[in-house]
Amino acid sequence: MASAASLLLMRKVSKVYGSGHSRVEALADVDLSVARGEALALRGASGSGKSTLLNVIGCLDQPSSGEYLFAGVQVGELDRESRAWVRLHRFGFVFQAFHLIAHQTALENVCLPLYYAGVSLAERQRRGMSLLERVGLADRATHRPAELSGGERQRVALARALALRPALLLADEPTGALDSHTGHEIMQLLLEIRRTEQLTMVIVTHDPAVASFADRQVELRDGRIVSHEEPAHAPLA
Repeated sequence: MASAASLLLMRKVSKVYGSGHSRVEALADVDLSVARGEALALRGASGSGKSTLLNVIGCLDQPSSGEYLFAGVQVGELDRESRAWVRLHRFGFVFQAFHLIAHQTALENVCLPLYYAGVSLAERQRRGMSLLERVGLADRATHRPAELSGGERQRVALARALALRPALLLADEPTGALDSHTGHEIMQLLLEIRRTEQLTMVIVTHDPAVASFADRQVELRDGRIVSHEEPAHAPLA
């Protein structure tokens, strides 16, 4: 049983794709608890199930069996519309490929979640500019993704992820498309924002250097959690 401080709790969560000879068990009896304010790294080789687990946590996919509670709510009992609301308002997503809209400016990309949430234009632009300033890109607000470096695009994606003040930030290989120096800068920024915004964070990575930024590491293999590890240092202490 998780403590009251847990933001998310999973019990015996499994995810199966296909059936018969094509059946693939992507997750198998996963038990996981993440405390409020914790930074957790999910490690594992390609095909280990870490991205599937992140997708289930973020309500991008549903488990085939098991129990998933987020902030005390049984996610599996929510209807499609309610899951979409939770996904928009409670989670922020950062991906390796950035997923910015090419024809929109940096500011427009950051404001997109605010648009879907029904926030007024004036408030969207005010909050969007504040977020771009927060990630050091206020002077790039009118630039489109093709005019930005990889690191700048990831900063825009991070600002967009923070637009609706999520409780949980989910990052899938956030430095995978960046060189090591830029990746280190992005991780430092993630941790700084985590501190100031009091965010909980789950990071999927195959890179031990990225995982070492987390408070706790969990390794997956063949869809199962095989170990819990502590980082080599505690950068948030």
